Amino acid sequence: MSTPDAPIANKIEVMIAEDSPIQAEMLRRRLVEGGYAVRIGKNGADALEQIRQHKPTLVVSDIEMPEMTGYELCHAVKSDPQLRMIPFILLSTLSEPEDIIRGLHCGADNYVTKPYDPAYLLSRVKSLLATPLGEGDDSQRLDVTLAGTRYSVRSGRQQVLNLLVSTFENAVEKNRELLRLNEELTLAKDKLSRSNRQLESLNDQLEAVNHRMTHDLDAAARVQQSLLPTSLPVTSSLACAWRFMPCDELAGDFLNVFALDDKHMAALVVDVSGHGVASSLLSVTIGRLLTPHVSSTSLLVQQRQGTSEARVVPPAEVAYELNRRFPMEDQNGLYFTMGYGVLSLETLEFRYVSAGHPAPVYVPHDGPPRLLEASGMAIGWVDDMEFDEQVFQLHRGDRLYLYSDGVPEAMDEDLNQLGDQRMLDSLSKGKLESLDESVSLLLQDVENWCVKNGPKDDISILGWEFST
Repeated sequence: MSTPDAPIANKIEVMIAEDSPIQAEMLRRRLVEGGYAVRIGKNGADALEQIRQHKPTLVVSDIEMPEMTGYELCHAVKSDPQLRMIPFILLSTLSEPEDIIRGLHCGADNYVTKPYDPAYLLSRVKSLLATPLGEGDDSQRLDVTLAGTRYSVRSGRQQVLNLLVSTFENAVEKNRELLRLNEELTLAKDKLSRSNRQLESLNDQLEAVNHRMTHDLDAAARVQQSLLPTSLPVTSSLACAWRFMPCDELAGDFLNVFALDDKHMAALVVDVSGHGVASSLLSVTIGRLLTPHVSSTSLLVQQRQGTSEARVVPPAEVAYELNRRFPMEDQNGLYFTMGYGVLSLETLEFRYVSAGHPAPVYVPHDGPPRLLEASGMAIGWVDDMEFDEQVFQLHRGDRLYLYSDGVPEAMDEDLNQLGDQRMLDSLSKGKLESLDESVSLLLQDVENWCVKNGPKDDISILGWEFST
């Protein structure tokens, strides 16, 4: 959560409720550029607490959030006599009629569909601020039944008008996009019709190319697999285990574990945005770059100038250098998250960085699993980003797990995520098993959770155990 210490004088203050740190930061930057002061709530419950402590001028909220949804947050604000006049904008990828009625039901003033044009969102903010809400007469209830569900709308006329106008504008924009796509489709059909005779003669060539592409994809997948750990580092005090399951032929995930020298071990999990060839190529590039070969140009272990002594590069420096080398605009819009840590075999001190990556899981030998601290933007998003390095003391008998977001974000047939707690429960069950079996158990629980449709994202799991 990012909040200013105090409201900025003479600026209109906007509260953002958004559980995605990346989405929240992008929205915050747009609003700040528009001249607004901004506070961020990491979910609906956190935003409501901040709103009650210090009343903002306007609220912009995502709908799908843990602990308290945007609908629930809006209803809580609009039900409070001290807060109800705060303009409230809902943001969501949802666009069904029920979603619009639910917005009216909870008293929202505007509804913007993701993905949205930042300029359009700023115009909605300005429009709401330019037309203050009147108290209205909400004593008359309007009952609406849609898809078998009954809704009661008590919003004032201005709120209803604002929401319906924003809904209409969204519909107009989507209709324009549809018309544009239809025009493109018509042109494509005309071109396709003219090319039919040529296509008939090219069918055989296309089949040959497809066969070659399949062969190349298989070869690329084998190359990617070859970069994964083939033999795990073995020490008298440290055991390692890992599982890697791509959701397509080529994966955007990458993991590795290796010795940096005789005193330090490193663990790495990378998750490139998107899927397919482009993501896989970037993943392979990063995997080849992050190797423990000692040199003056190595990202992980550098030779001190003028000496034969090697220096293990701190994780925060590694993340900074990767961010410098792989800006998103130079990678066709691709970025990646990374969990990277260095373990001292002498002290069991673990230094790590989580660049937009899920928090490591710590499983103490005498207690339940828990998430460690994690913060930082994804690599490639922002130039000259400084990454926070965390330090955690491990003990004999403890376990530590790094993983990609394909684990907690795995969805069942109803699109419910596995979530952090179920992941922790799985690792808790695996405490009595070997490290390798605990990793297998977690992967099996993920597969069982999304058994009907299968995982829709790559899954990487890497575990360490420190012998007693």
